[in-house]
Amino acid sequence: MGLFSKLFDKSKNGRQNFSSPENEIEHAVIVRFEYQKEELDDLFGLCEKLEKVITDQNVGEFDGHELAIGGSDCFLYMYGSSAEVLFKTIQPILESTDFMKGGIAKLRFGPPEEGVKEIEIEIKNICH
Repeated sequence: MGLFSKLFDKSKNGRQNFSSPENEIEHAVIVRFEYQKEELDDLFGLCEKLEKVITDQNVGEFDGHELAIGGSDCFLYMYGSSAEVLFKTIQPILESTDFMKGGIAKLRFGPPEEGVKEIEIEIKNICH
């Protein structure tokens, strides 16, 4: 495969190959929420679902989570070449997770530096 083929390689679903050099990981989706459970199984399950859908859809990478002692604050970190595409990919999972209600997803549209556009979206829970 030549240099141009590598740079402009499309995956079989028509999306740009995430691993190509032109698609550097610049955008981010950082989700903040309160995880008030003592057991961590549900949190680990959510992380596995997010990582799988992000990988399967080739829209970025799931970088992990941080949980404060006592579970008061939890953060999920995801990165990709489009914060909007990344969020739209994970939004159904977040909205169907009971402990995500009221969480905030911050979408950053560029590298982590001064003046980069960011928006915040509240997670609406659709669980019954």
